[in-house]
Amino acid sequence: MLLDGRKTAEERNLLLKERIEKDVQLYHRPPGLAIIMVGEQPASMSYVKGKLKACERVGIHHRLIQLDESINETDLANHIESLNHDETIDGMILQLPIPKHLDESRLIDCIAKDKDADGFHVINQGYLYQRKPGIQPATPKGIMSLLSAYGITVSGMDAVIIGRSNIVGFPIARLLMDEGATITVCHRKTKDLKTHTSKADLLVVASGKPNLVTRDMVKPGVIIVDVGVNRVNDKLVGDVDFESLQGVASYITPVPGGVGPMTINALLENTYLLYQKHLKKTVV
Repeated sequence: MLLDGRKTAEERNLLLKERIEKDVQLYHRPPGLAIIMVGEQPASMSYVKGKLKACERVGIHHRLIQLDESINETDLANHIESLNHDETIDGMILQLPIPKHLDESRLIDCIAKDKDADGFHVINQGYLYQRKPGIQPATPKGIMSLLSAYGITVSGMDAVIIGRSNIVGFPIARLLMDEGATITVCHRKTKDLKTHTSKADLLVVASGKPNLVTRDMVKPGVIIVDVGVNRVNDKLVGDVDFESLQGVASYITPVPGGVGPMTINALLENTYLLYQKHLKKTVV
């Protein structure tokens, strides 16, 4: 069965739109999201356009700050600091990847933690790992929302994650563990990957390698969440061999139309949460 991220995201976005419309009536301003983009990578531009269109659909004011690829770190940090003090902006993201001459970690941490719509700030990640309320990274949050929408309870499952990034691998491991799953995190140095994947009740693949997981590597009935987006022969494919696994997995996300729309939905929901937090500070 397909885990239809596009359909689920549309349903959640509709509910979000209704909440925003009510809040605008009360507080006379919509939530605001700023997206900072450095350079003009085609893939990044495509992702950004998707985020901007989603903002329009739910009623989030959006601002794209497009900067030259040659910008220095100090000037970029100054742009971020300006947005930190902009009262019309509730959430902010730095579209990744950024040019290699820029320090990604430092610049992400320049974003005020209460405007960190991606959930990448070191304090928000610390809150996540300590199970404290905070902004969760968008892709892991979207995955959890998608599983919940299909009534999938992960408690007691053996969950295997391929990938250990701070964007997907580490935070999804934390969220699944919090819901009672037993976690195995695999990566490029893992020996005999198949021994781990073949035991998985739930498999989350965020490796960036097309068709890494094949039919012989999983057991029947496995739930597969494919985070990968790879272009092969002008076609978008994930990190798993979707065609061969459709008949084996009980649930599987398509690429495109699976995790991607849920990531954007989570970004919008994070922006709305930050908006509500800011309203509570300003409304007596």
